[in-house]
Amino acid sequence: MTATFVYDGDCSFCSDCARFVERRIPTRATVVPWQFADLPSLGLTQEQAEAAVQWVAADGTVASGPDAIALLLRDAGRLWQVPGRALQLRPVRFAAWPAYRWVADHRHMLPGGTAACSLPQAQRDRLYGAERP
Repeated sequence: MTATFVYDGDCSFCSDCARFVERRIPTRATVVPWQFADLPSLGLTQEQAEAAVQWVAADGTVASGPDAIALLLRDAGRLWQVPGRALQLRPVRFAAWPAYRWVADHRHMLPGGTAACSLPQAQRDRLYGAERP
């Protein structure tokens, strides 16, 4: 099993960021929207996936939010390891979580974001009639 990076595929901002990762960051991880991931086999719940991006290592270890991003960057090797390691330094990590939470809470207002980004998945499903696999 390879590592998996899980993001919110219903959010345009998150999807744009995932496309950037796929194009520019040479990670070996599978990058997948949580809506199409087999969350139980990854050891994740829908609540975890809705709350933050997730990194599931090959050994099943899970990291969330900026910790997940740091591991994704470190996995990419070469120059990407520098910001990945920096993101794991105690003072940077301490500041990264509030910054990540702010971005997550305001992603509907960021470039590429939509009003749906601000809604919990259950509300999105009710509004748009989406059925998940």
